[in-house]
Amino acid sequence: MFWLLLSLSILLLFFIIIILTKLTILVNYYHYNDNDDLKVEFRVWAGLIKYTINVPLIKIDDDSPSIVVKSHTNMGDAASGDSKQKVNQFTKKDVITNLNNTTELLKRVFNLHVIIRKFFQKVTIKKLEWQTLIGVGDAAYTGMATGAFWAIKGSIVGLLSHYLNLKVMPEISITPHFQAAVIQTQLKCIFQFRIGHAILAGLKLIKFWKRGSPLFKKETNFSNEKTKSI
Repeated sequence: MFWLLLSLSILLLFFIIIILTKLTILVNYYHYNDNDDLKVEFRVWAGLIKYTINVPLIKIDDDSPSIVVKSHTNMGDAASGDSKQKVNQFTKKDVITNLNNTTELLKRVFNLHVIIRKFFQKVTIKKLEWQTLIGVGDAAYTGMATGAFWAIKGSIVGLLSHYLNLKVMPEISITPHFQAAVIQTQLKCIFQFRIGHAILAGLKLIKFWKRGSPLFKKETNFSNEKTKSI
């Protein structure tokens, strides 16, 4: 009995420590013309345990319309000539059913947004640095691009400060380069939150979805699909 109580006490203590532990996420993104480098590092207990995701290459494949991504992680330190056209007939009942389904979906998306927003309020931004060097080869257009980038950055920082807990003054700069076409940007930010808050948000999401997927009505009266060759 003693060992059982001792084991339960140790498990309870361990669970409390996990809940109170703060998770720190460091994001470092660097872009220079066609080169990208993204590094995301997760730390707990002042870096005693850390996990790193490094994506050193993100580019468009020259031979196909696809994106090539090379990454690594570490713990610690045909045309046949035929085409078909589908024709569906919607009755009044179908229209009403679809409207009801849309309303149900919007309600659930709103509730989901509330859960996520409450969690975001527990997330603290401890560092936000964003430097950009931009030039398009023409002084006038470079000035216009600089103004556009300032507007974009201002909007993004405004959203972050609205949804998250921004504890530091963001360090943002945009430097125009009037002699050459170049774009270079570096983003460094640090997010921090307690693991317990993430667990609570996860439990709320599980409860949210276990209440059932959107109660979509399936009573539709679509006609059989007609296919036509073109």
